Parts: sequence; structure tokens; C-alpha cells
Amino acid sequence: MKQQSGMPNFLKSHWPNFYYGWVIVAVCAVIMTVTAGFGFYNLSVYLKAFVNEEGFSVSLTSGATASFFVASGITGMLVGSIIDRFDIRWSITFGALFCALTLSLIGWVHTIFQLYLFHIVFGIGYTFAALIPCTTLVARWFNKNRSSALAVASTGLSLGGILLTPVSVKLITDYGLGGAGPLMGLLFVLAIVPLTIFLLRPSPQSIGLLPDGAQLPEDGVVPKLDGVPLNLVLRSRFFIFSTASYVCAMMAQVGAISHQFNLASSRTGDDELAAVTIAILGGASIAGRLSGGVLLAYVDSKKFILFLFLLQGLSLFLYSEVESVWGLYLTAGIFGITVGNILMMQPLIIAEAFGLVAYGRIYARSQLATTMGVASGPFSVGLAYELAGGYQPAFIILACASMLAFCLMVAAGPVNAAQIAYEKNNPIGDV
Repeated sequence: MKQQSGMPNFLKSHWPNFYYGWVIVAVCAVIMTVTAGFGFYNLSVYLKAFVNEEGFSVSLTSGATASFFVASGITGMLVGSIIDRFDIRWSITFGALFCALTLSLIGWVHTIFQLYLFHIVFGIGYTFAALIPCTTLVARWFNKNRSSALAVASTGLSLGGILLTPVSVKLITDYGLGGAGPLMGLLFVLAIVPLTIFLLRPSPQSIGLLPDGAQLPEDGVVPKLDGVPLNLVLRSRFFIFSTASYVCAMMAQVGAISHQFNLASSRTGDDELAAVTIAILGGASIAGRLSGGVLLAYVDSKKFILFLFLLQGLSLFLYSEVESVWGLYLTAGIFGITVGNILMMQPLIIAEAFGLVAYGRIYARSQLATTMGVASGPFSVGLAYELAGGYQPAFIILACASMLAFCLMVAAGPVNAAQIAYEKNNPIGDV
């Protein structure tokens, strides 16, 4: 059995009843704040800046944004395998340094090839540092309190939009992409690398504990992880249909997010007002996610996801119609409630359905499939925008995609069907 050391030992000696898993949650929240702020949410800011500074068309830049997600999805397969074998801290540290270097070179992007290369390389680094390693960490450290822990950690995804998107807009406005890039890269490193190295730990077993703070047995033998083997998961009805559902849902979500800044800017004529819609989206996402983490203790997870898909469809339809500033603010708030929860629910429902024995690899494969929707969203909206001369048809299409996600999730069947079937055929839990 490994003994506690460093910060875990310090906290244990001063607060013996404090569970170190909540430090893991806090650090993951910071990591996701930075990666989402300079990555996920900032893609729409980069899109507008590339169009204005370099004269790229909206459709071409939207295609480059899509390449970010394609690269991220493919890289996730590698990351899922790496974090199952090695200390997750090295994955996150590598990703942070890689993203920082890429951002510092954003001012050197002047051709279509460089535009796509930037987004592809940035997507690779992003995957090493963001969702897959952070959600895997939280899932390892929590069992009974997993939904609450994921909700708190995932607030970072929304805080990135609130805190860092306005900063990025200001930096790019004042210094251009060339001047803002190195500053954003420096912030990326300083906010992530020290916390990752000194505070993160790969699992509760690494400091002599079990999930939720339970003590190891007296013999020191670590219990095997529960769950369904990967080969059975990939053939299960729930994995196939729920993943297809997320392909549609994330196409709609990311397509809307990647163009929200440009949509609000074009309708209000003011970049600062457009940045406010991003902040409202992030704030509503935090409130919705924290509320969702509490509600999941009382509400069936699948029913909750179905409600979110319907609400997302409604908000995207509203985006197609509203023109006023306050209408955009209200719509951003409704959409934000769904953004945080839908993204949080994917890793949570995978852990609930299939356990932890192959969690990282299962989530990576689900993310790879979801990437098809994620990548097609920004490009589809950009293409529809240029063909129709506006955003209305594009957002109606996104609303329909969200409704299709609802139908596919209904068809997926019970969440725990695969787990029950496997336990019935393997009563001793031999995985």
C-alpha cells in the first residue's frame, strides 16, 4: 500500500476527516476553466479574428474549427490508453505545454494550410489536458458522490467562458492575434502546470484510500475495479444508441457555440455585447450544472438527459428568431443551462452504465464518435450561413438535430442494461 505524501499528508495531519478527492475536483475545475476558456469557448473568438485580420471566409474558418474537434477526437483514443497505463499528471502537463506553444504562434497563421494546421495541433494538445483526463480522475476518486463531484469540476468548463473569453477578446482587440497569442499561452502554462504537478494524484489508491475516502482493507489488497469489459461495451445497445444521440446533440451544441459570438455581434453590431452573451452562457451553464448535480440524486439520469435535449432544441430555435439584445441574452441563458449539463452527463452516464474497469478507453471511443457531430456542427452552420445569407436556417437545422438526439436516447434502452447482463453472466466479477 502506498503512503500519503506531500500535500495529501499535510491535509491529513491537519484535517483528518477531509477527503483529498475534493482537492482533485478543485484542480480539475481550474484545468477545465483554462482549457475551455482558451480552447472550447474561444474558438468562436478566433473564428471572428481570423476572418477580420486575415480575410478568411466564414465557411473556411468554420472548417478549420471543425478540424480542431476531429484532431481532438482521434487523439482521445491515444490519451485514453495512456492514462490507463501512466500517471495522468504527465498527460495534462504535456497537453498544457503543447497548447501554450501553439497559442503563442497563432499570429503566424496567414495561409489556409497554416489555419488548419493551427487548429489540428491545438486540438491535439487540448485533448491531452482537458475532458478525458479530468473526468477520468474525478470518476476514479468518487463513487457515491460522483455526480456532485463531476458537477463541481465541470463548472470550470463554464468559468472559462465567463472569465477568459472576455480577456481573450480584450487582448485580441488591443494587440491582435500576434500580440495576444503569447500572453494567452503564458497564462495557459502558469494556471495549469504547477497545480497539476504538485496537487494532483492519479487515484485514491495512490495515497492509501478507496473512492469517497474509504480505507483500504487491513490486508492492503486493492479491490478490482468494477465494470463491463470494453469488447462487450462496444456491442451493447446502450453504447451504440447513446453515442449516436450524443453525435447529434453535440453537433447542435458546438455548432451553436462556435458561431454564437459572430451571431450576436452581427445582430447587435457590438463585439462587447456579443462577449456578454458568451459570459451569460457560461454563467447559466454553471448554475444549471450545479443544480443538475443536486437533482441527479433524486432524478433518473436518462430522464434528465432527455429533458436537456428538448430544452436545447427550444433554445436553438429561439436563436434562429431573436434579434434584440435582451432576447439574445435570455436565449443564451436557456442554452447555457443545457450546455453544462449535457457535457457533464456524458462521462457520468458512461461510468453509471459500464463501470470504471475500462472507463478511459470507453469514454475516448464515445468521444471519437461524438467528434463527427462536433466537427460537422461549426462547418454546417458556416456553410448554411453563407448559402442563406444569415443564421436563421442554420439554427433551425441545429434545433432539429437536438430533437433527433432525443429520439436516439429513447431508443438506447435502460442505462444499466449492459452492467446487469454482464454481472448475471459473471457472478464473481471476473473482468
